[in-house]
Amino acid sequence: MNQPQQAHEDAPGFAARRVAADIIDGVLRRARPLDEQLDGRGANVGLAHLADRDRALVRRIVATVLRRLGSLRHLVGGFLDRGLPRDAPRAETALLIGAAQILLLGGPAHAAVDLSVRLAQADRHAARYAGLINAVLRRMAREGAARLEAIDPAALDTPEWLMQRWTAAYGGETARAIAAVNATEPALDLTVKSDAAEWAGKLRGRVLPTGSVRTLPHGPVPLMPGFAEGAWWVQDAAAALPARLFGDLAGLRVADLCAAPGGKTLQLAQAGAQVTALDRSEPRLARLRENLQRCALTAEVVAADAIEWSGGPFDAVLVDAPCSSTGTIRRHPDIAWLKRPADLVALTALQRRLLERAVALTRPGGTIVFCTCSLEPEEGEQLVAALLADHPEVRRKPISANEFSGLDGLISLAGELRSLPCQWPDTDPHLAGLDGFYATRLERI
Repeated sequence: MNQPQQAHEDAPGFAARRVAADIIDGVLRRARPLDEQLDGRGANVGLAHLADRDRALVRRIVATVLRRLGSLRHLVGGFLDRGLPRDAPRAETALLIGAAQILLLGGPAHAAVDLSVRLAQADRHAARYAGLINAVLRRMAREGAARLEAIDPAALDTPEWLMQRWTAAYGGETARAIAAVNATEPALDLTVKSDAAEWAGKLRGRVLPTGSVRTLPHGPVPLMPGFAEGAWWVQDAAAALPARLFGDLAGLRVADLCAAPGGKTLQLAQAGAQVTALDRSEPRLARLRENLQRCALTAEVVAADAIEWSGGPFDAVLVDAPCSSTGTIRRHPDIAWLKRPADLVALTALQRRLLERAVALTRPGGTIVFCTCSLEPEEGEQLVAALLADHPEVRRKPISANEFSGLDGLISLAGELRSLPCQWPDTDPHLAGLDGFYATRLERI
């Protein structure tokens, strides 16, 4: 390693920014999902060499850049007479990270400028733009805050095709409210095995209307009270609702299709069901097994493609189908920039096949709950309406708002569950909202 390169490596904070830049480039240049780069076998190798504090910083930088990508690109572009260098993508990444730190994350502006310049200097393509990056970010430090106040983040930070779809489905005001919530870092939601109030106290959180516990992260999740002993698991409050739509499951045979990473499987097992958890991804099933063991719960875990698997019949089947995941952009901000309208065609076809397979696996009189974490009606209301029209052996079992607490405002006139990220407002934006989810309950006649 040459001396200039070593100087960059030794600069405080540089290693974390370099890993953050690598991950952002993975999303924007190579379409690699964020979760894949943060955890598991495909995680960025640099993360393992960082202290916990720096790993947390990496996550904050990456999430902030992706949540506010449209705004940051607009602001950076306003200081560039000739646009971004096309032959050095790392130059844009360095500018985005620097701008995010100066305008959104706090800390000394001079340090943000210096580290972004170093990021460029450490890249053979971007090194010649180090002076440009220095000049742009210095101007950003002087003038950026005022320009940030003048822009419309809801329009800039949501891809136009998504904003158009949400406006058509929910109206312009709601679409903008969803976009506004997606721009803020979410809280941590937990499903507890028992005594939610006690755990809310221990974790400095609150009990939500549906019984989940909401808190703000205090260090790494595995070090939080109750994790090691399996008293709770991480699960968005909306994601915790579909499994509860079955009612009393004690002693019933239940299949959880597309089960990994396992939050709903844990709920079903905790409710006393005899659970068969199915997923085609063995690596994702490994985490499900770990969670079952940690929480002292049992389920039969099967690695198989649900569409081809032969089993059953079951008393109940849960299908949490692969989808566009547009209801979870707040937690997974890369989704907004990785998904395309054309993706819906293949996804809805897969969802239809999974739902039909669920019907086949369910005994007459049994219950099917189908859900997706998508805001797109094609992956929810429209899909189920088409299935019901084609399958007279299936009927809807409408959900009512009084089945358990917290469902007010989440149940449609047709008796389906539809949560939106902008629901559950709070004076603290980090404690507001929930994932966008769709769920319906069906009966096989």
